[in-house]
Amino acid sequence: GHCLGVDPYYLTYKAESIGYSPEIILAGRRLNDSMASYVVAQLMEQMKKRGIQIQGAKILLMGLTFKENCPDLRNTRIVDIITELGNNNCDVDVYDPWANTEDAKNRFNITLTQSLKPDTYNCVILATKHHQFEDMGASFIRNLCRPVHIIYDLKYILKADESDLRL
Repeated sequence: GHCLGVDPYYLTYKAESIGYSPEIILAGRRLNDSMASYVVAQLMEQMKKRGIQIQGAKILLMGLTFKENCPDLRNTRIVDIITELGNNNCDVDVYDPWANTEDAKNRFNITLTQSLKPDTYNCVILATKHHQFEDMGASFIRNLCRPVHIIYDLKYILKADESDLRL
């Protein structure tokens, strides 16, 4: 559940309080904490290769909740990806049929998009494995994109040959 992201901090605190340095736990934390930067760096590299202008790029992030098919926004790391994209001057829309619109606004100041329009996005990032996204399929998702685009599948929602980039 949502506590997976915070439990290592508690475990580290307790271990250090008895004089033990939990290096593997700390290394895992550092890796998890750096994933948003890694994901965005990979996307930016592919955008440059395809000639997609980064500044002002229209990006659709599909999924905000902590896990699939669940409305829980506690401890979601997807907001870190949104922040990184914003730091690169990208224009990000977030679509999540499971997330509560008011909760997303209050917690993260994110206004969820309610409708998906064809031929709109330079990039689509599949960030949460909701069944709705699996049901949409690659053709529907590609139809949301401009002619030159990238589909980055972080959760293996699509088949390998249906996405342009995978985590």
